Amino acid sequence: MAFFASDKHTSPAGEMSFLQHLEEFRWHLVRSVVVVMVFAIVAFCLNDFVFDTVIFGPLRQDFISYRALCSLGYKLGAGDVMCMTLREPHLQTLSASEQFFNHMWISFLCGLIIGFPFVLWELWKFIRPALKNKEVGPVKIFVIIAFILFLIGIFFGYFLLFPMSYNFLVNYQVSSSGIVQTQNTFDDYISLISTMTLVSGIIFEMPILVHFLTRMTLLTPQFMRKYRKHAVIIILIAAAVITPSPDVTSQMVVAIPMYLLYEISVFVSVWTIKKHQLDK
Repeated sequence: MAFFASDKHTSPAGEMSFLQHLEEFRWHLVRSVVVVMVFAIVAFCLNDFVFDTVIFGPLRQDFISYRALCSLGYKLGAGDVMCMTLREPHLQTLSASEQFFNHMWISFLCGLIIGFPFVLWELWKFIRPALKNKEVGPVKIFVIIAFILFLIGIFFGYFLLFPMSYNFLVNYQVSSSGIVQTQNTFDDYISLISTMTLVSGIIFEMPILVHFLTRMTLLTPQFMRKYRKHAVIIILIAAAVITPSPDVTSQMVVAIPMYLLYEISVFVSVWTIKKHQLDK
């Protein structure tokens, strides 16, 4: 992609100027924002489904993750150690605007997640003319993989990471006297579920980040293999913190996907180096 100083004409070769590229990018951005906002408005209007079914789903005893974990525990011969008994759900609001602004925030997140494929498509259309024919295939695959990993991360955060973390935190007691009681607020709940779900989606982009760091020679597979034991310890500690019960089985349900993500990242780093050497 070449940039030129003139903002009125393209070069004799038909290349666009810098400001023309900015104008083109602006329209891709505008279309992306419009799609995200349309989905956000739809989500805002479907508030009963979005909140009662999706957002408040982890507060119900019959939530699919709790039923699946409980069934898995019995199949593994662990009995009911992976079955969770939820407290009666009750969320407080402490300000008149709390429900409205959280409604707006969740609607925007729904629009962003649902419209994410279109945003990536617009990004692809913007960078496509600047690519050589041999680069089109790899970049297209990269965009698809980035979306799939983000989606897997969102599902992992919503169905596993958040339910386990929330039930651990809401039932945690600093003392057995009962003096301190957790009265969760609606704002805290929305903040926790949205943050953990989005962060999980971003964390699952680790292989993509590793690819770029390896290309920039800032990371090597040797480094990741050397500190694999440290990574495993960190993963096990994180799994032990967010799971609501001390049994190993439920901790492994969280730890194994995180460890597999690390191993995939090591493989990506090795592949990136080999690909770079072949391209020389």
